[in-house]
Amino acid sequence: MSAMSPSNHTGTSPSFFILVGIPGKEDLHLWISIPFFLIYLVALSGNSGLLLIIATERSLHQPMYLFLSLLAGADLMLTSTTVPKMLDIFWADAGEIPFAACIAQTSLLVFLFVSESAILLAMAFDRYVAICRPLRYTTVLTPRLMVRMGVAGVVRSCCTAIPFAFLLKRLPYCKTNVIPHTYCEHMAVAALSCGDITANNIYGLAVSLLSTGLDMVLIAVSYVLILRSIFRMPSRDARGKALSTCGSHVCVILMFYTPAYFTILAHRFGQNIPRYVHILLANMYLLLPPMLNPIIYGVKTKEIREQAVLLFSQIGKRC
Repeated sequence: MSAMSPSNHTGTSPSFFILVGIPGKEDLHLWISIPFFLIYLVALSGNSGLLLIIATERSLHQPMYLFLSLLAGADLMLTSTTVPKMLDIFWADAGEIPFAACIAQTSLLVFLFVSESAILLAMAFDRYVAICRPLRYTTVLTPRLMVRMGVAGVVRSCCTAIPFAFLLKRLPYCKTNVIPHTYCEHMAVAALSCGDITANNIYGLAVSLLSTGLDMVLIAVSYVLILRSIFRMPSRDARGKALSTCGSHVCVILMFYTPAYFTILAHRFGQNIPRYVHILLANMYLLLPPMLNPIIYGVKTKEIREQAVLLFSQIGKRC
């Protein structure tokens, strides 16, 4: 369907949109769906297992692992918000999505993106205090402070995400209701409007630079201070342990921000990038970090690795 018929309108808004998947690669949808499905299964099992390990092992009820469990929960929500519909498109060509559901998906994705950015910032702060101010760790990262950080993160994410819904709902859609994407990405939806989307462009870029962009700057400053403290440590073993812990955090941070910012900037400045490349990278941002985060932390974090081995051995005995 390339244009909206009168039956698909409610005022200036369509009653539904149609997600087409990856334009120009429809013949490969079935093959593309296989790694997507496998990655989704790994992300679901890995993050669920991480949550189970942290919830059941009392020795892991510490700030660092609490932040990690929040990250795992956000990753589960991020993949489950998008991947089932992607697979529906790839397997059954069922791309129809109600207008309200599409707007809700857009806002929820923004909420989760900003939330994950806040969690990564909190994890960087946790590592900064643990390595640079170890004697004050328990007095700084108190339960009260953690609750305040959590509430502040949720409030910021809500205040950031809600305007996206209003910015999209105010637009008149008289071009088409076909979205050349696998999910309802903000600018992909706004591009269907025949109205002025300048406000959408400016607000989306402002959020990227002033919200999550500020998080990136603060995270970078934290790790510069952390590295300075690490290289001042007298013990080689202590330096190695600290670098190993921070290395896993840096890997997660790079995996999260790099494809996300490529997607954000490509919509605005990457007109020469093939559309299918842009869409595939946008999907990688939703798929790879949730899949790799539990693997990285499981391999790099001794406590989680030991509990995972114990959990699998218990499951094996029961089987």
